[in-house]
Amino acid sequence: MKYLCLAYEAEEKLNALSASEWDALRRETLAYVEELRESGHLIVTHALKSVRTAATVRVRSGGLSVTDGPFAETKEQLGGFFLIEAADLNEAVRIASRWPSARLGSIEVRPIEPVLNVESRYGGAP
Repeated sequence: MKYLCLAYEAEEKLNALSASEWDALRRETLAYVEELRESGHLIVTHALKSVRTAATVRVRSGGLSVTDGPFAETKEQLGGFFLIEAADLNEAVRIASRWPSARLGSIEVRPIEPVLNVESRYGGAP
């Protein structure tokens, strides 16, 4: 089953790292990416640019609204994602828990729906 892992980070925490701390975290992340790729778990991963470069788009009553930045004001922002293949949620959580920046932020793990539900979007069940 496929799981999308959303990596939330506090930009100020990452920006506060020394050059050597950042280099160590970056090298550790790249090594883990390679490990996941070699094990067949990793489908794709990408980092996102700063939340300061984001735009939130809404369409209401036919009108377009574009706001600078993310939808919600939070301490942690979406910093990147990785899409993985895992046997079940437990394995996906185990994989996400080893992502290096999880020590500085959080990783949200969500199963991918293979098709859009016919009855309703979320169907009231997990």
